[in-house]
Amino acid sequence: MFSSKGLAMWAALWLIVYLSVFVWSAWQPADLVIWFLEVLPAILALLILALTRQRFPLTPLVYLLLLAHCVILMVGGHYTYAEVPLFDYLRDLTGGIRNNYDKLGHFAQGFVPALVARELIIRLQLINGRLWSNFFILCFCLAVSAFYELIEWWVALLSEEAAESFLGTQGYVWDTQSDMGWALFGAFLALLLLGRWHDRQIRQLSSAGRAG
Repeated sequence: MFSSKGLAMWAALWLIVYLSVFVWSAWQPADLVIWFLEVLPAILALLILALTRQRFPLTPLVYLLLLAHCVILMVGGHYTYAEVPLFDYLRDLTGGIRNNYDKLGHFAQGFVPALVARELIIRLQLINGRLWSNFFILCFCLAVSAFYELIEWWVALLSEEAAESFLGTQGYVWDTQSDMGWALFGAFLALLLLGRWHDRQIRQLSSAGRAG
């Protein structure tokens, strides 16, 4: 069962981690424009969560996943996705030809929204039946990924200078398709691995709400 004190401590720790990484990310990024474009979704997420925390609190699992996704975005924004040092090291270690940090980002782009959408669907009773619910979640996550690819295309059209860093294709001609594929795989894996854990937390959150 979730206690109010425990949830308050969890929220404080969440915010401390978020702000610490955000300050680090904003300090002398590789490219200020790219940093803003990459970190903007994390900033919007914080604002939405702050506005909805009292009226519609989410499960700790979803908050944790959202924090992890924000950290991924802020790390990518600081270095640009094609130049994250750890993934340069992994590329050299494995004999690869590109920095694959962007694939981690797109995996998270499916993995995390899948659980957010799942929570909204279950708690608001938007769709009847788990099969239809899972089908919609996968479609939703793929649509989010496709729309993000459109945003990258629009940025490339508006600014040729920022296009290469923001797109992060690194010469890979199938980059757009693989990005969406990783997002779809992330969504599928989230539903497969975390569904039961998520269900338990939703039940606990509902019980705590009725008790309150």
